[in-house]
This record gives sequence, C-alpha cells and structure tokens, in this order.
Amino acid sequence: MKTLPAIRLASGVVIGHGRPCFVVAEIGNNHQGDMAIARRMVEEAAKAGVHAVKFQKRDMKALFTDEGLNMPYLGPNSFGPTYGEHRLALELPIEDMVELKELAHSLGLVFFASAWDQISLTELIDMGVDILKICSADLVNVPLLRQAGTTGLPVILSTGMSSLEEIDLAVAELRKFHENIVILHCNSTYPCPDECVGLPVMAELSRRYGLPVGYSGHERGIGPSVAAAALGACVVERHFTLNRSQRGTDHQASLDPEGFAQMVSLIQEAEAAMTVCRKEVSEAERKVAVKLRKSVVFARDLPAGHFLTEADLTVKCPGHGVSPIHWDEILGRTLACPVRHEDLVHWELLVPVAGAAHACGEELPLAQSR
Repeated sequence: MKTLPAIRLASGVVIGHGRPCFVVAEIGNNHQGDMAIARRMVEEAAKAGVHAVKFQKRDMKALFTDEGLNMPYLGPNSFGPTYGEHRLALELPIEDMVELKELAHSLGLVFFASAWDQISLTELIDMGVDILKICSADLVNVPLLRQAGTTGLPVILSTGMSSLEEIDLAVAELRKFHENIVILHCNSTYPCPDECVGLPVMAELSRRYGLPVGYSGHERGIGPSVAAAALGACVVERHFTLNRSQRGTDHQASLDPEGFAQMVSLIQEAEAAMTVCRKEVSEAERKVAVKLRKSVVFARDLPAGHFLTEADLTVKCPGHGVSPIHWDEILGRTLACPVRHEDLVHWELLVPVAGAAHACGEELPLAQSR
C-alpha cells in the first residue's frame, strides 16, 4: 500500500501505515452485562498485548421501536424473552463505561466504543473518549455520521455489509468535517469463512479513498488477521472473549486470551518480516556465505606456468576464496607460481591477461568474491 496519512489521538497514540499495527480487542457485549467480567476482560486484553479495548453502547429507546423491543426472542442465545430485554441484559450503564475507561488508561490502553444511536454517542463524547467507532450497521446512518463528524474526533469506520457506493457516502459525510478517518475492511458474517474474508479488498479501499485502512475480522482463527497486518492493515480489530463456548452470538467469532496473545505475537513477527523492502545481502548473510558457499580450488599439484583447464580445478567449501561465479574467468589463465592440491584459487596466483578485469595482485571486492 502507498504511504497514507496517519491519525494522531489526543493520548499521543498514532495510527497509520508505517506505524505498529494498532490491535483492538473488541469486547463488545461479551461481558454478558456483568461489570466484574468486563473489568477482567480489560485486564486480560492488556496481558495479551493489545493497544486498545472497545465496547458497544446502546440506548434501547433511542435504538429500537416499541415493536422491536417487544419482539419475542427465545433462541438459545437469548438473555430475555423479548429482544429489548435481551439487549438490556447485555448492556452496561455509562457510569460503568467511565470506570472501564479509567481502568484501560491505567493499563496503558486506548478505550473506545461503538455507539449504536445518537444518545449513546453523546454519552461517549461527554465521557471524553479520544476516538469514535462507527460500526458496519451504522455506516449508512447519515445523522449519526454527521454527529460524529462534528466532534472533530478521529473516526474508525467499519465497512461490513456495505457496498462501495454506501462507503462512498459515509466517507464523504465524514470528510465534510475532517480527514481523520480509518476505514476497516470487514465481512459481517459471524463467524466468517476464510474464503469470504476478502483481504485484497483492503488495497482497493486504500486506492479509492486515500485513507488509512485496517481490518475488522470475524473469522474463527487468526491467519487472516495476521495476513491483514502483513498486507499493511494499520488496525486489526478482533472480538475478544474469556471463553468461546459461552452463550451469545459473538463468542464463536471471538478469540480468547491465549488466542489473542498468539495473534498479537504473530502480527509483530509479520510486521518485522516486512521491514526490508528491497533485495539485498545482509551482513549476517555474508558471514553465512563464507561458511556455506564454495570457492574454486586446485584439483591437483600444478607447476608455475601451467595453463589451467577444467581438469585442474574443482569447487569446495569454504567460501572465502574466489567464487565459482568467476569459473570462466579462471579457465585459460596461466599459473604465476606452483600450487598444491586443494589450495584456494586467488587472483594473485594467476598470470594477468591483457585487458582482463582482474589483474594479478588485485583482490575482488568482498561482494564479488563471495
């Protein structure tokens, strides 16, 4: 991906290409509405090495119609007989969010949340978050986009279940206010099959919008998330749980603390592996080459003045003599002095050829001789 603008948070954290991948543990509502579990999840996320924890905030009356609140919800993942009661059982009040933000900051983490309605967004703004998240479901919510934009706060925008035309609209709305936008490629299937992840879409989003691009994953494993970082994702967001077998729709697409720590470690390894961008021989490789590569050596004792043929030469380790890449330049030379079996060939042992690049007594530069 080309160099794109970076986003600087009020806390001093910088998100952008060329910076360490900003790894987010999406706790969402996997705390099951239990503040003690929520606190433990923040602590476990910090131990796993993440940079940020993210929650979700909803105001039921602002988010749902009465019909939506009263809709029966009796499936195996239900926390209440109606959808409204189910969602309310998983919700934490804003006072708890303030406490979780303080806990996250004490552990060196960025805290933020996705607001699913305008009242919740106002509450998050009032509690002093320094970044906002627009979830995939609200990418088309123009009033919410405008409310987020007016704050001037950086925005992370997820793009699951969205067409390019819908993303065009959302980005245009936010750009009316500022350019501090990170776009997350996302497939909103829970869990998402690997073949549906679509990581190459990140490059398309980068070209189309000229903004930092990251990845929000819902796959079961960690391979696509690590690959996303290697492909240049400046943010990787994954759902986080203490136990993937818990009741709820998000847990199967979440990583537990051990899985999250493994993902963070692999992302760091992948980023390190992307440091060198052009083919070159490292100093460590030069040392290995002396041991593993070969030199041209004499195949037998030979007198001074001998005209060298292939029968007089062979190739053996170590590689601190003349490299066999110069085989044809050695053939046809005459020896300036007698040599013994398995002596290394050196240019000063050979009679110079008029106009030849390697005159007698001249050593090849290190890069050539190896």
